[in-house]
Amino acid sequence: MAKSTKRLVLVAGNIGAGKTSLTQMIGEQLGWQMGFEEVDNPYLGRFYQDMAAWAFHLQVFHLGHRSRQMIAAAQAPESYILDRSLYEDFHIFTRALRQIGDLNAEDYATYESVYDLVVEQLPKPDLLLYLKAPVPALLERIQQRGRSIETGITADYLNLLDGFYEEWIASYDLSPVLTIPSGAWDYVNKPAHIQIVVQKIQEKLAGKEHVLFPDS
Repeated sequence: MAKSTKRLVLVAGNIGAGKTSLTQMIGEQLGWQMGFEEVDNPYLGRFYQDMAAWAFHLQVFHLGHRSRQMIAAAQAPESYILDRSLYEDFHIFTRALRQIGDLNAEDYATYESVYDLVVEQLPKPDLLLYLKAPVPALLERIQQRGRSIETGITADYLNLLDGFYEEWIASYDLSPVLTIPSGAWDYVNKPAHIQIVVQKIQEKLAGKEHVLFPDS
């Protein structure tokens, strides 16, 4: 892949799938700019104290942040890789909030209408990287990193999200998708694995239709 080729790549996947680590490593390997989650989120703490009261506010905040981030990345002269896609906010997490009762029908419908309007105006990515790992592996990673805001995440919740991810990926058509089995490929601790992942990303960006990972 020529270095001058401008790319916009999004990373998607369940909680604990390894999105931030992969974004960092791919950015460093390929010399791309990187975009991460907004750390100064005024709603996050309140959301975890009362999810039903603050779910709508939180999702609207994410929609604004990620849409601005995506526009800036698309307009930049350098290639960009973004940690988590805007599309997951609706197709995964807003759906989950509605499913478990923390978002009422009116707020869900309002969010969906705004989301649809925003997405229509956004540039399309060149590639979506979908990180997939078994729920037990996700739960183990979440427990190992020990973030206080994640202490309430259960296997049932991760399974709910996993089902929504599978439905979304099956219907996603905005760009090519490369599914990375992040449960089997330890690109954080095994240098050979990240080299294989980089190779597969480059193959997919070069237009190869069927890109498969060998047994790890």
